Amino acid sequence: MASAWHWMVALGTGAALGFFGGVFGIGGGVIAIPLLVLAYGMDQPLAQGTALVMMVPNLLIAWWRYHRITPAPWPRVLGIGALGTLTTWFMARWATALPPDTLRLMFCAFLAWVGWSMWRAQRPVTPAQGEPIGRLNPRYIPLVGVLGGSSMGLMGIGGGLLATPLLTGWFGLRQAMAQSLALALVAPSAVMALGTYAQAHRVDWQMGLPMALAGTLTVSSGVALATRLPERTLRRNFALMLMGTSVWMAVWPWLQRALTLGR
Repeated sequence: MASAWHWMVALGTGAALGFFGGVFGIGGGVIAIPLLVLAYGMDQPLAQGTALVMMVPNLLIAWWRYHRITPAPWPRVLGIGALGTLTTWFMARWATALPPDTLRLMFCAFLAWVGWSMWRAQRPVTPAQGEPIGRLNPRYIPLVGVLGGSSMGLMGIGGGLLATPLLTGWFGLRQAMAQSLALALVAPSAVMALGTYAQAHRVDWQMGLPMALAGTLTVSSGVALATRLPERTLRRNFALMLMGTSVWMAVWPWLQRALTLGR
């Protein structure tokens, strides 16, 4: 049985992650996984599996809410969800078999890319004159599930980060519809990823469950605060934090080994 102190720490961590996830408007896993690796000493697969415990209920609730407000056509929902879930299963099985250091470096590269993408998004972009919108046939929308599912299975995050801009940029969907379809992809994919990581014994339930509970109680407060803060400055600083965290996650194990050998 987990001690009372363990539960208090997990609840406090989950509350903080839910709050800052709401403030920055990005999935809690992007913050949770580096924290679990750097602060709690988890290896990369265990951190990704544990973070999924917190992410799954939030994603399912978000999907339900979005689908009520902006219902997507069921054939597209089922197509993108099925392909994403199947791809997630294959990639999660591969991820849990990778050496933790290899998976950590892959995650660091992905985190740096997310941070760089957020940084670039702050700059105004002028579309080229006559640039076509929605170039691809909508029947290919389910294929976005392959890319989103690959990210969810391998990294435990990023399905929505990849799917939403693809749906708006490649297929010309409105933002609300793109986010609704992206959630139809990542919600079942996150459930599949969690089940696969759990089957490989890569989930710390005693840490993940109280984190999930506390995070659902604080995310709304984070969103409320975000509406009163300057969005441009907020997202720019968060992008810098992600890029800095990716570098720190990459070099910290070698620094630890060097310090240990130097004693």
